[in-house]
Formats: sequence, structure tokens, C-alpha cells
Amino acid sequence: MTASKLDPIDRMILAELQADGRMTNVELAKRVGISAPPCLRRVRTLEEQGLIRGYHADVDARALGFEVQVFAMVGLVSQAEADLTAFENQCRGWSLVRECHMLNGEVDFVLKCVAPDLSTFQTFLTEELTAAENVASVKTSLVIRGAKDEPGVPFDVLEARLGSAP
Repeated sequence: MTASKLDPIDRMILAELQADGRMTNVELAKRVGISAPPCLRRVRTLEEQGLIRGYHADVDARALGFEVQVFAMVGLVSQAEADLTAFENQCRGWSLVRECHMLNGEVDFVLKCVAPDLSTFQTFLTEELTAAENVASVKTSLVIRGAKDEPGVPFDVLEARLGSAP
């Protein structure tokens, strides 16, 4: 289902849950201006349609001892679909890789990695990532600090595009 086919109530539900996925159905219903039973039905429908993919805790990586965050730009030898898929599957198996995105441009993939320390990341880099089949090059950038980390999508932009901004 496309965003333009969602009604304003569904978009409000998505925006509210994106901001706070732990709120009760009763609180959600109150915030979007409907009663609890139809609100729950709408949430279940949004889940079934795949617009809500899950609910997650936003954990503090540094507080849990993961002091190192690195972006790795990976170039592959071959960009054949089978090789791209094989690399994506390999990334899914590496626990230090938290995100994997295929790109258009100078590099084929960017990986967001976390590690408890530089030594652990270096071991992953030299023994797993650069040693992986079809990997031609890896360039890394160590994150000094993050300025913004917003999940999801900007619903204010969506509403403006649909012409129903409040």
C-alpha cells in the first residue's frame, strides 16, 4: 500500500507509533482521535500490510560497551546479481555489521559497524571483511560523534506532499 492510499488516521497512527512504539492502544487511540477497538484493528492491518515491520528498543550502544562505530565502504570485484546477493547474505551473518546498504556510485556497499573496541573491529576488518570472497576494497571511517539519529520517516514531509499538513 502506498502512502497516498493511507487515510489521515492511519498516517497519524504510524507517526505516533514511530515516535513511541510502547504506548498502549488506549493512549494511541486517544492521540489519533478514535476509540480503542478500531484503533487496534487499524494497527493490526498496518502490521499485516508490512507498514509496521516491528517494535524495537533503542539501546545505548556506548552504555553497553560498544565504544566504536565505523562506516565501511566496500567495493566488490563483481557486481553480478548473484555476487551482490551473496555479499548481502554474508553481511547478515556478521554480528558487528548493524546495517548494510547497496549504493550507486564509487562504492558498492556501505556498512555500519559497531564494536566494543578498535582491536575487535580491526580483527573483523582484516580476518573477515577484507578476506571475504569478491571484496576488492574497503575504506573505513571511524565515527567521532553522532549529531542526529532519527528512525523511520519524516511524517511532516509526507503530510506536506499529500497536501494535508496540519
